[in-house]
Amino acid sequence: MNDRDSRRTYSDTIAGYITRYEPAHERFGLRTSDGRLFTVHLGDSLSSQVVRNLGDPPRDTSGQSRDMLTEGRYVFVYGILYQFEGGERIEARSLIFPEERRGRYVFEHPDWWVQQAGEIADFYLRGHFPDGVYDWRNFRTRLTLHGTHVAETAGQDVRQETDTISRLVYGLATAYMLTGQERFLEAAESGTEYLREHMRVDDQREGIVYWYHGIDITPSGQRKVYASEFGDDFDAIPMYEQIYALAGPTQTYRITGDPRIMSDIDRSVALFQRYYRDDRLGGFFSHLDPITFDPRSDSLGPNRSRKNWNSVGDHAPAYLINAYLATGRRDFAELLEETADSITAHFPDEPNSPFVQERFHEDWAPDRTWGWQQDRAVVGHNLKIAWNLTRINSLVSKPEYARLAARIAEIMPAAGGDQDRGGWYDVVERRPDPETGGHRLVWHDRKAWWQQEQGILAYLILAGVTRDPEYRRLARESAAFYNAFFLDHDDGAVYFNVLANGIPYLVGTERLKGSHAMAGYHSLELCYLAATYTTLLVNSSPLTLHFKPQPGAFADRVLRVAPDLLPAGSVEIARVWIDDEAYEDFDPKQLTVQLPDSDRALRVRVELEPAHMPLRISASTADTTLSVRVEGVIDDENLEKFRSNLATALASHPRRVEFDLCKVTEICQPAINELLFQRAKAGLDVDFVIIGNSLPEVTAALVATDAFVLDNSHTCR
Repeated sequence: MNDRDSRRTYSDTIAGYITRYEPAHERFGLRTSDGRLFTVHLGDSLSSQVVRNLGDPPRDTSGQSRDMLTEGRYVFVYGILYQFEGGERIEARSLIFPEERRGRYVFEHPDWWVQQAGEIADFYLRGHFPDGVYDWRNFRTRLTLHGTHVAETAGQDVRQETDTISRLVYGLATAYMLTGQERFLEAAESGTEYLREHMRVDDQREGIVYWYHGIDITPSGQRKVYASEFGDDFDAIPMYEQIYALAGPTQTYRITGDPRIMSDIDRSVALFQRYYRDDRLGGFFSHLDPITFDPRSDSLGPNRSRKNWNSVGDHAPAYLINAYLATGRRDFAELLEETADSITAHFPDEPNSPFVQERFHEDWAPDRTWGWQQDRAVVGHNLKIAWNLTRINSLVSKPEYARLAARIAEIMPAAGGDQDRGGWYDVVERRPDPETGGHRLVWHDRKAWWQQEQGILAYLILAGVTRDPEYRRLARESAAFYNAFFLDHDDGAVYFNVLANGIPYLVGTERLKGSHAMAGYHSLELCYLAATYTTLLVNSSPLTLHFKPQPGAFADRVLRVAPDLLPAGSVEIARVWIDDEAYEDFDPKQLTVQLPDSDRALRVRVELEPAHMPLRISASTADTTLSVRVEGVIDDENLEKFRSNLATALASHPRRVEFDLCKVTEICQPAINELLFQRAKAGLDVDFVIIGNSLPEVTAALVATDAFVLDNSHTCR
């Protein structure tokens, strides 16, 4: 091979941690997630930015690029790679920083995921209901990249799929729980009503409920679509469609307690138990014959007598955990335990493969010849198992749950992750290639939005439960890739797929933001649970949730507000408001609110916090006065939390700031310096007032600077 044959020039992304910066040579070192080292060269055309949230303006930092190249900082480098005889050169063209400063990841800000949820939910409301009227007759399964309905040919049937509506309803209900914005709940309730009226079959004789695949909207009316017409499930009733038909209504039930929804849940579960369940060998069949409801019918072809990940594992995230959280019912807990037992007993396949088995015959023998899957692994399903087993383990603690979750988390980065660029791949061969030793990608090296969600949530909850810094590192890398490349700042919401290097892939159905596969479900589920795990488990900060129970909806007027299945005793209720008035009748440890007797729906706002929180900071504003209350220890470990919360509170530009430090037991010198720094930035026309401090020496030090005023009319009790 001559020199020319060995040359190659291409563009790509590489992600990692800065190891050094050499300004004299205009280059820096980079260490990838798996520890490989590269040298990145800079040039005159270099640009940079900090990752921004949906709804935020660009955060261009091109003028500060070189100053931001500090050791240990995580960065995405997009550039030109030159390969030549004897070497390689990487020249950066743009840098993306997921940290505002070293250690300060933007998506760990308390409001990050809440804001993102509101932006995504509004995108779907604008797209499906541009007139602001939530009439679900106007819903269409397909939604363009720009958030408009796909043009309809005159006379063409237009499909409304049950699962797609239900998943969007889930997302809207979830957005309400995070933001308290009434429009999201109004749309979720009307969507639930539409599902019940048009997509539900209430079989009174059998005592079951099942759901149509969808309906077609025609010029002459509606046509019910009974059995599935999706390719993998054609002319059958797949269990995953029945499972996901419950996703939206169940999340809505958590908020409102509408008893009609619970009746639908119970009667749908009765369908699962009577027809899909394998009472002899355990687990649930994946498909039923639409005429006989027989899972062993010859008419099902390759889906005859089959079980799969969706029919066993999807109960938990789609509806069952949320049904348990809303009710605390033992039968829901037992079903969660049963599905987790089936997964740990039958899905692992080591040492044959690091990936779980996903499809089975009736006797649990692996099915490695089914359709497109063959002997292939969906990376996101493996991550989803680690995530959900960790959740269920907080309810029913079993060593096999924690062991399998930890094992999957250990092996997935190398087996299914992109350790050069970040993010998670789609479908790979379950067995390693004998030539390369790696797991070959099946169709492409693209990365889907929903699989990134599974990676973020798996490592976030593991980081919060175990406090293992390795899990937190992997959670941050996963969230960094998603927030850097999947947020569509031009049109809104998130992209379906990106290329391996993070550039959006906008071809065919993957160009759409509404389809059989995408409807705002995974992106909003991610916002809700990433906010939950980040604030309550990882960063020891409070989380606010919103509910609106109907009169007499919940048994004994008890509203259960647990945000997710979290370790027992790890979270408590700090404060409750009903219709914006402080309310005291709640059990902080049981995570329940005793609702007052009322003949109307009540707006309930709940602030949850970690049971053991070393530093608590709360802020409230009245007119132009900002009141900041601090409790606990402000040491070096909690300094960043103190700084970020203080900066957020002061962003309201108050004229007077009152500090209640009565319950501060320790404060480090950098925290005092931060107070002085913020005082100077606020300007001379803003008063900084100490209204109480249990540490007199700190008060004296602050007052001695002539920057703070001591209000002697307040004392610490």
